[in-house]
Amino acid sequence: MGAAKAGGRTSAAHGETPAGRELPPRAALRAEHDPAPERARTGAALRAQDEGREVLARVLREMAGDEAIIQEIVHEARHHSPDVARLTVEENRRHVTLLISAGLAALAGEVTLEEGDFEPASRLGALRAAQGISITALLRAVHAGRGRITEIAIERARAAGVPADLILEALVAVNRYAGMLERHVISGYHAAELELAWTARDSRQQVLRHILHGRTAELESEEIVRAGLQSEGLYHCVLSDVTELSQARSLEQRFVGDSGVYGLVDGRLSGLTPRLPAPEAVGAALMVASPAVPLGRASELHPLVLSALQAGIRLGLRGLYPLTELAGETALFAQPALAELLVGSLLGRLRPGDEFHRQLATTALAYLDHGHRVDQAAVALHVHPNTVRYRLSRLSEITGAPLDLPAGGVRPAVLQTMRWWWALHTWLEEAAPGS
Repeated sequence: MGAAKAGGRTSAAHGETPAGRELPPRAALRAEHDPAPERARTGAALRAQDEGREVLARVLREMAGDEAIIQEIVHEARHHSPDVARLTVEENRRHVTLLISAGLAALAGEVTLEEGDFEPASRLGALRAAQGISITALLRAVHAGRGRITEIAIERARAAGVPADLILEALVAVNRYAGMLERHVISGYHAAELELAWTARDSRQQVLRHILHGRTAELESEEIVRAGLQSEGLYHCVLSDVTELSQARSLEQRFVGDSGVYGLVDGRLSGLTPRLPAPEAVGAALMVASPAVPLGRASELHPLVLSALQAGIRLGLRGLYPLTELAGETALFAQPALAELLVGSLLGRLRPGDEFHRQLATTALAYLDHGHRVDQAAVALHVHPNTVRYRLSRLSEITGAPLDLPAGGVRPAVLQTMRWWWALHTWLEEAAPGS
């Protein structure tokens, strides 16, 4: 009896037995932390996920070859983008097939998203740019197709018993892939757009070069029209001192409203335009423009405009100048040998290395540039009028010739002024440090 009681107390102290009596506390602890059931549950979950992914991959592969889905995506894209709908259904279907095949292959796990084939997306963007479809219309079609195929994928995955968490995981991948695909569409579009712009620009430049070089007869009338010119129109021949490509393109963009054709001819920005650019559009560049003439005469004026431009560059001019306004300087600078003879005749006693002599010549040139007005020359030189008078007097003493002829002389005063102006300008150019 006592032994039985003792045994009962021992059993109660150590927990329930498998028959209903209490187990020892250590045994209960081991049973509670046994990892075997947890491993079994984890393994089952992983197998379920693998099976779900296999089902999802099969669904996606089947979708890629489903003609009905392709037709539905084509319809959706055409419905939401009238510009794309103007293309043939067959062309739309071909591109949709390529995009779906590449995209679903990546989503099905056949390749990683980063390794996916985005070449069809780039080609699609490039082709639509060549066809003149706007990027907005193109993306509208892409978004519509993307939305519909996502809906179909979700419906089919649910019907196939794919777990919700795997469907959500696939949606995240779809959005990620769609973003990458869209970037390639846009990149392909802009690359083609740039190439097309350069191609069209090159074509216009070739027409421009032919006309300015006197080879208009080699051009078909359609080429002239495609370049933006009219065979019977009147055009100003314009040349600028801009030779750097990026600067030329920037300046050309400011002239888009002039209905002209611009490009690099002989290394400088040139053009034919029915309307002259606004002075503010020319900015700090130097541009010389001929009177408006028929296209057939543009090549005659081109060398004159170039000579006038070179004269303007020598004079440090900026802005837009009519060719006729630079006629005098152009004619004078076209005779460098005669200029040298004139310098020797009038200024032979001046020494280029003498700073004071250069100062005298600069003062005399300012005096002539300001209409023989001492006061205006003084303002331009920031000196007192008496300083101007003194320097002019010293110049006459050194050269032995008066800057101003006495009134009533045999030769017109304007010719005397021209001779001095030309000689002074040429001498100062040659006397400038570093020349």
